[in-house]
Amino acid sequence: MQFDWRAVCGPALTMATALIAFVVDRTLVAVPNPAPLFVCIVAFAASISGTASGLTSAAIAVVASALFFLNHRATPGYDMSDLARMLLLALTAAGTAIMTGHLRRKWIDAFASQRRHHATAERLRAALDQVDIGIVLLDADTRAEFINRAFRHYFSLPDEKADSKPPFIALMYHGRDTGAFELPEDELSHFIAGRTEMMRSGDSTPINIKLRDGEVLRFSCTALPDGGRMLSYTPVTDLVRHTDDPVGADYYRSLRGGGDRDLARHLRAAE
Repeated sequence: MQFDWRAVCGPALTMATALIAFVVDRTLVAVPNPAPLFVCIVAFAASISGTASGLTSAAIAVVASALFFLNHRATPGYDMSDLARMLLLALTAAGTAIMTGHLRRKWIDAFASQRRHHATAERLRAALDQVDIGIVLLDADTRAEFINRAFRHYFSLPDEKADSKPPFIALMYHGRDTGAFELPEDELSHFIAGRTEMMRSGDSTPINIKLRDGEVLRFSCTALPDGGRMLSYTPVTDLVRHTDDPVGADYYRSLRGGGDRDLARHLRAAE
């Protein structure tokens, strides 16, 4: 069985303190009431090992105080003031052990819960890095708290920039500067403004975004309860490119997230 030094540290320190107080009081100088020091040791014992160790230290402190006061006056024995001090020490030490042990247990439980949540978050992060859907989680200030591998791949986003929690507008400008979007230069500003407005308003209407390399991503924004946003970029290249009517190829290439309204106008014109 493994030796638990924390469980015996408090009681051993209480005993050592009591012995030192006895020796100094009997051989060198009179020692004042060590009760405050005992209470501190009880709190220390309960904080590192729990209530049981704290109560054990409290019991040792009360017994040591009883022996300390036994011959600490002209006539042997106790008077009412000695009994009152020992009773007060017993109540204070026991209460300190119980409260400190309770706080220690709550702290340990909170730490364990935090570790479980952290482990869950790490597993979720690893899972999101395996999917081919680009995922970006924004906080209430529209800064990216998480950007998965798929999004970094689609928009050639360096890890250093992705891990620096860039704002959403910085991600849009990065796509513009790297030529990721299949858009004329004079339409990029309008495109970025429109996507930013959709994100801020929490508009969940899916739109298609065509990239320069031929990929087509379906962008969707989901408003989160804390004011943040979850942005998803689902690859739909096969669905969009393979169903394009060759007669309207030029038009379909111009669809950069125009949505169903532009498509409806095109179909009406074709009729």
